[in-house]
Amino acid sequence: MQEESLAVAEFLDGGPGLWLAPGSGVPPADCAVVATSGSTGDAKLVVLHREALVAAARAAEERLGFAATWHLTLAPQYVAGLMVLVRGLLGDGVRAASSDLADLELVPGRNCLSVVGTQLYRALESQELAETLARFDAVLVGGAALRPELRARAEHAGIRVIETYGMSETCGGVVWDGVPLPGVEITLGDRGRVEIAGPMVFEGYLGEAGLEGRAALRRRWLASSQATLRDQQDTQRVLTNDRGRWEGDRLIIEGRVDDVIISGGVNVDLAAVRRAVLAVDPEAEVLAVDDAEWGARVVLFAPSGTLDGWRETLRSALPPAALPRQLVIVKQLPRTGGGKPDRKSLLELVQS
Repeated sequence: MQEESLAVAEFLDGGPGLWLAPGSGVPPADCAVVATSGSTGDAKLVVLHREALVAAARAAEERLGFAATWHLTLAPQYVAGLMVLVRGLLGDGVRAASSDLADLELVPGRNCLSVVGTQLYRALESQELAETLARFDAVLVGGAALRPELRARAEHAGIRVIETYGMSETCGGVVWDGVPLPGVEITLGDRGRVEIAGPMVFEGYLGEAGLEGRAALRRRWLASSQATLRDQQDTQRVLTNDRGRWEGDRLIIEGRVDDVIISGGVNVDLAAVRRAVLAVDPEAEVLAVDDAEWGARVVLFAPSGTLDGWRETLRSALPPAALPRQLVIVKQLPRTGGGKPDRKSLLELVQS
C-alpha cells in the first residue's frame, strides 16, 4: 500500500493520470481509474478527475470540521480505499493497517477510519478492538446499508459511527448519516430513484473506445452561481439504481430500483426481506431468481438452518409472498474487493 500511497500523492500534486484498477491501462490525463465492486456483474472502470477527488475530500473535511490522519484498511483499487488516501494526503497523513483492524495504531491528533459493515461487525466481537475504534474521532461505514442493530451496538461501545452512501461514480460516500456533503445535491425521480449532482461526479466509464456511458447515467445539471469555472462547464448528475425518500432533511435509502419483484402476482421488496434476514443473521443474503411457477422467487443464502426454519422465523416480519422459497447454505458469503456480497457468485450457486 505504501507504493500506491506514493502514486496517489504524486497524482494529487499534479502528476500524470493514475491507474488503480486491477489489470493495466492508460488513464486519461488528470484522471484516476478505479474499478466498481462488480457485485452484480462484471466490474466497470470508472474515471475520476483529480478535481473531483479533491472536491470530495474537501467536502468530507468540511463536514467533519477538522483535518485528520486517515487509517487505510481497504483496498485502494476501489473508491473507498482511494478516498482514504486522498483525504489523508490532503489532511494530516495516512497510516496503513490490515483489513482485520488488528494492527490499528492511533497517532497524536485527530484519527479517522473507513470500514465496511462486515469489518465493524467482526471488530465488535473483540472488546480490545471495540475499545480501539472508540478512540477514533470518526468511523465511516459504507459499502452497504448499515443495520440499525449493528450501529446501536457500535454506539453503545462508544464508537463515533457515520454511515455513508455513495458509489464509485461519486468518489465514494457523498451522503453522511442521510445528509448530503457540502456541494452535493440530491433529487428523487420516478419511484424515488436517487440522482446525485456535484463536483465529485465521475467523468464516465473507460472502454476500448474511450469514455462511454455518459448518455445513460449523466445529464446536464445547471450549476449554481457559486460554482467554480470547471463546475459551470461540466457539472453532471448521476442517475443511480437506488430508491430513496426524505425524512425531513435526511435521505433514507430504501433499496434498489430493481429490488421490487413480483412473486405469485404480489410485489415483494427485496430490501425489506434483506433487512428482516440480516436482523437474524448478519452473514446472510437474499436475491431473486426467475421461477417458472411464481415468476420470481426469493432465494436465501445463509451459513446454517433449514428452509422451513427460516420461513417460520421470518413469518412474523414478512408477508407470505416475501418468504424465501429456496435456501442455499453458504458457510461464508463471497464478497467483492469493496466488501459487498458478490451477487454474481451467489447466483451461480442457485439451482433452478
